[in-house]
Amino acid sequence: MKAWKKYQEDVRDLFRALGLQAETDFSVEGVRTSHDIDVFVSTEFKGFRVKWLVECKLWKTPVTKLHVLALREIVTDVGADRGIILSESGFQRGAQEAANLTNVHLASLTSIGDSASQEFSLMEIHELYDKAEENKIIYWDIPKSTRIKYGLRFDVGGPVGYSGNIISEFCLDVLAKALRGVYPFTSTSNEGYQLFGKDMEFGNVKDVLSIVQPLVDELSEKLEFCRAQESK
Repeated sequence: MKAWKKYQEDVRDLFRALGLQAETDFSVEGVRTSHDIDVFVSTEFKGFRVKWLVECKLWKTPVTKLHVLALREIVTDVGADRGIILSESGFQRGAQEAANLTNVHLASLTSIGDSASQEFSLMEIHELYDKAEENKIIYWDIPKSTRIKYGLRFDVGGPVGYSGNIISEFCLDVLAKALRGVYPFTSTSNEGYQLFGKDMEFGNVKDVLSIVQPLVDELSEKLEFCRAQESK
């Protein structure tokens, strides 16, 4: 296999390892014409298809400004969310200037793995935050007596048990901190202490998702069950 072809496949495999759809030598239709893309990357986010166009330049010389401008045109014609040029030989100064403040990203194979992972992890956090907010709204729309009946909260004076409100407030607090993208951070909320008996430290996105995702999903399932039973 030729080196440039293997480079394309390595790029494809990197994005697939992040859980994204990725295809090499992909033809995509634009408004004016069709375009052959080295690697086409896509995923679904909030019902919308996110599209990235990746050009792989395994050259001995730095990428020029002209190649950045060409990809910018293709990104616009296709309506893609981002264009990416990967080069292991760097980029000329003009290329970097042409890419500044645009949706064309310049990187190497190693660096794009880190940045893409962070970006899509942030999308996951956004999506989870929206779901936690929706849970909170649904929770407070249900009468107190019904919430007690279906175990969404405990009754005052009775044994302490599950609380959808405590879950919601803890999850929203942690996710709001995670959206800032500054790690590590510590959740010192009363709700967190009630749930875990200690302050919770989160070192990265995976820590956040491993703790918060199951809590949000569980509350969502309980709310869905409650509404289904009450609608009978």
